[in-house]
Amino acid sequence: MGSLLLRVMLRDLALAWRQRADVLSTLIFYVMVVSLFPLGIGPEPATLRVIAPGVLWVAALLAAMLSLSRLFAADHADGTLEQLLLSPHPLTLLVLAKITAHWIASGLPLVLMAPLLGVQLGMQAADIGVMALSLALGTPVLSLIGAVGAALTVGLRGAAVLASLLVIPLCIPVLIFGAGAVDADAGAAAYFSLLGALLVLALAGAPLAAAAALRISLD
Repeated sequence: MGSLLLRVMLRDLALAWRQRADVLSTLIFYVMVVSLFPLGIGPEPATLRVIAPGVLWVAALLAAMLSLSRLFAADHADGTLEQLLLSPHPLTLLVLAKITAHWIASGLPLVLMAPLLGVQLGMQAADIGVMALSLALGTPVLSLIGAVGAALTVGLRGAAVLASLLVIPLCIPVLIFGAGAVDADAGAAAYFSLLGALLVLALAGAPLAAAAALRISLD
């Protein structure tokens, strides 16, 4: 089972590497959204420092929504999803492997890029570290919740827009706790605990819900 899950994850990562233009487009979108705020609000360092956590998190959420349509769409088009449903192995674990690969290809680059963008917005070094850690805890939750929306809308026209409309309201708590951790100073540990709790809940429930949604969508 572990070997199968690893092969599913490596397959999805190999496909993401072959289609790395899509992965780069998500990262470029993230950088562009963050970079537009200083142009629209002004170059005052104090103002940028205050809004930086919210800007980075909102941009990360939008970038994550941009990559959702790629989670199951290619597998649906070439018949791989049907093979996964017919597999004797638990679909929930196969879906979890695909979500993990999706986060490595789409979410992890956002986490790695965030410190550089934090410097651009004038954040302090300590705040940048807190920001990176909150994104490392929060972006997997975005991928897990997003997988449910992607599974519900797979094969539909305008699936990307529909999935975003379904998922964004559910991701608001992640956005609040992630951005709030930076402003909490000594109380950041409480926000990290909340993000960790959301991650555990998403790990427990999202793969099950996504697997059930795939079965419904493909019936």
